[in-house]
Amino acid sequence: MKFSLYLPTGLGHDFAGYSDPVAAYETIAELAGAAEESGYETVWVADHFVPFPAAPDYMFESWTTLTALAGRTSRIRVGQMVTGNNYRNPALQAKMASTLDVVSRGRLTFGIGAGWYEDEYTAYGYRFDDARTRLRQLDEAAHIIRSLWTQPETSFEGEHYRVHKALNEPKGVQRPHIPLLIAGSGEKVTLKLVARHADACNVQVSPEELVRKYGILESHCAAIGRDYHSITRTSSSYCIIADTDAEARAQVPPWAPMVFPGELADYGLIGSPDTVRERIAAYEAAGVDELLISFHESLDPGAVRDFAKEFIRS
Repeated sequence: MKFSLYLPTGLGHDFAGYSDPVAAYETIAELAGAAEESGYETVWVADHFVPFPAAPDYMFESWTTLTALAGRTSRIRVGQMVTGNNYRNPALQAKMASTLDVVSRGRLTFGIGAGWYEDEYTAYGYRFDDARTRLRQLDEAAHIIRSLWTQPETSFEGEHYRVHKALNEPKGVQRPHIPLLIAGSGEKVTLKLVARHADACNVQVSPEELVRKYGILESHCAAIGRDYHSITRTSSSYCIIADTDAEARAQVPPWAPMVFPGELADYGLIGSPDTVRERIAAYEAAGVDELLISFHESLDPGAVRDFAKEFIRS
């Protein structure tokens, strides 16, 4: 199992109290550099415009941030966890991804989702449709994006999106195309979209629940004749390491239930080093190929390096 870093870019009010935006960005870049040096697979960023909940704290835009980080790194992969489909036209998304794949020398994983932050949609003037409609939009968008990465030209007439003889050159560096990741755990629609379109998925639940969700994904793959094992399975967790389990559990933030389902302290990377090692083994046994980690000390490159010394290089 590979380990990756979920970079703080402001969604969780990471930069509250900062008065220098350049210093805030340099912190992000330093964290990405620490992850690259320490053997992490990917640095991931959220695609949002304001923190959650909304407040006048710094929040860095994902695509420009990743492009800058691609120029500051040389090995580690970069990706969105995940870009909001409704924030940009899908043909434009395909073009942006192709360009970033070239800039990064073939290190992009393109993550996309149906979107969820209604207040952000409203603040920025986007229409927030119901979940069923947003998932249909995602289905059409994924079709258009993959076509623009693989076909000489793309025409598509859908309910929500239309393109006519659209061209996209260069298409990127990776072959046969940039990996496309779809995030979400919806069993009837989202995981079916993963089976239909995606090269990777992200499901953010406990290891025990991952076994069940991955089983549903496997059944969707079987229904369309797709090789389930061709999909890279990722999940996300939160890390707090202390001398004792009790000390670590006491530090679980109050917002955790809004982000992680169930009781995070019971399955996240939270506890003594021995407990964290057991939790890592549980994720791996559940079938996770790549585990995305958010650190409680989110702005501390030392936390990134210390985890790697203990769990990645051991």
